[in-house]
Amino acid sequence: MVAGIMAGEIKSYFITGPAGRLEALLNTGEANARYGALVCHPHPMFGGTMHNKVVYAAMKALNGFGFPVLRFNFRGAGLSEGEHNAGRGERDDVGAALEWLDGEFHLPVIFAGFSFGAAVGMPVACNDSRVKALISLGTPVAAEGRAYQYDFLRDCSKPKLFASGGCDQYASRTQLEQIVAVAAGPKKLVIVGEADHFFASQLDELRNVIATWIESLSL
Repeated sequence: MVAGIMAGEIKSYFITGPAGRLEALLNTGEANARYGALVCHPHPMFGGTMHNKVVYAAMKALNGFGFPVLRFNFRGAGLSEGEHNAGRGERDDVGAALEWLDGEFHLPVIFAGFSFGAAVGMPVACNDSRVKALISLGTPVAAEGRAYQYDFLRDCSKPKLFASGGCDQYASRTQLEQIVAVAAGPKKLVIVGEADHFFASQLDELRNVIATWIESLSL
């Protein structure tokens, strides 16, 4: 644990990123935490930041297990330096956040991302041996003229949870089932009622979905 920090605290940081400093928040964990966690936010060009409600719900679910949880703003969002790079440079931001977590805690990591944060972060998490499991919330297929591809999941054998609303605007249930079908390794798709992409009125249920899945893992 970071020196001088007690479990349950929230601390703000600037971590070193490839395009400048990245604004971050750490929800501290228990001294005997088995994992650290990283949560990535939705598209910054459409208002996404680490303060997003879905990101916060994911953080609460993971922090509830005593894990230290890091959230950060991608380059150009909030007080983070740099400019938006259409998802390419943002992958490097994810790598920087994982490096920071490893340097501070030396724990295996559970990755979680919402929307853009999932699409950008999962390729990095799949290829990083420090990440042991992945959570993709509101997995986008097409949004605001952007299309996302998930062929890399064919080679990602780590346990994966996919959770989306039944009325998600950016991915149909059929599209999500196709993504999950090609993914290697243990995987689970949960459709959260009639929630939209942002899980409006279903954030408590989303937290329960994440917590139940974490409890089921044999990591």
